[in-house]
Amino acid sequence: MIEEKKQKIVSLLEKFYFLRDVFDIDNKKIKLSQLEHMAASENLWDNASQAQEITKSASEIRSSFSMLARLEDKIENVKIAQEILENEDDEALESELALNLKELSDTLDDLEEEIILSEQYDSYPAVVTLHPGAGGTESHDWVEMLLRMYKKWLDKKRFKYRIIDYLPGEEAGIKSVTMTVKGKNAYGLLKGEKGIHRLVRISPFDSSKRRHTSFASVDVIPLFEQDIDIEINKEDLRIDTFRSSGAGGQHVNVTDSAVRITHMPTNTVVSCQDERSQMLNRQTAMLILKSKLYELEIKKEEEKINRVRGEKKDIGWGNQIRSYVLQPYQLIKDHRTGIEAGDVDSVLNGEIDIFIRGFLEKNLLKR
Repeated sequence: MIEEKKQKIVSLLEKFYFLRDVFDIDNKKIKLSQLEHMAASENLWDNASQAQEITKSASEIRSSFSMLARLEDKIENVKIAQEILENEDDEALESELALNLKELSDTLDDLEEEIILSEQYDSYPAVVTLHPGAGGTESHDWVEMLLRMYKKWLDKKRFKYRIIDYLPGEEAGIKSVTMTVKGKNAYGLLKGEKGIHRLVRISPFDSSKRRHTSFASVDVIPLFEQDIDIEINKEDLRIDTFRSSGAGGQHVNVTDSAVRITHMPTNTVVSCQDERSQMLNRQTAMLILKSKLYELEIKKEEEKINRVRGEKKDIGWGNQIRSYVLQPYQLIKDHRTGIEAGDVDSVLNGEIDIFIRGFLEKNLLKR
């Protein structure tokens, strides 16, 4: 049998055993039993959103068990074919083995994606917000470049997105932009983009053609469309209305229909200007405010756990996750994974899966 196929089999088996261990079959069986017990309750649909979550989680675990069973069957077939081909030549069996290896590899990739994107909020829609760092027009232009990159990626994924808040720069670019993203595992895929993105280039705004470094922050949170357990006192809110800025040729209202809501205790500010009426903008802004405040509560719990573990995380503008160097050489590097790409044009045109996948795979190894 060809040596290349032997190496492929060894590699696929190692991947299967690793994923099976990460999947943790025994704990998943216990969780499925608990979910099925909850699903059998007469009062299940008293809380519709909770009922949907229970049935969805149970269905996902059953689907993963089914995938594992298919993988074990394919692995058994591969092992049998390997043993036969080590002792005799059989072209038909060798062709069948090649097909089985391809199917095994594809199914393993599917399982890996299910496991990678199985954290609590990975299946949720996302809210993505981009802000410039210091630097005026330079950093405003960098935000616009990043927004274009993400929109290109979202179009390729066929995800739906809406820009709900947009503040243009005075000369060029964008001061602030927020969009909602809906699609399979939208938050799970985008969560690794959260952090500081650094750009190095010859500035198109500098007549002396000097090299400039610009920064932009990307924030990503899950969008909680169902009712979430968080209380907001009306007295804690300041609600302002203003005229929509508009974005990229979008319809601009001539009335003060845009809404800005400030949660004063946390100084959390949310704006929405995409809807055609003040009432709808207010509803959307409240939905995102609730999501942001809920995420703050989640962060507090995580910080407690990290203090117990003794973990410290970088915060602020020093937490650079990726550098985009356009001059004097061309290289994009993710500082968390070490993954690099030399084709900067492709990346800035939305080819960012290599970085997204790299972050998720590294995150999986940490679990």
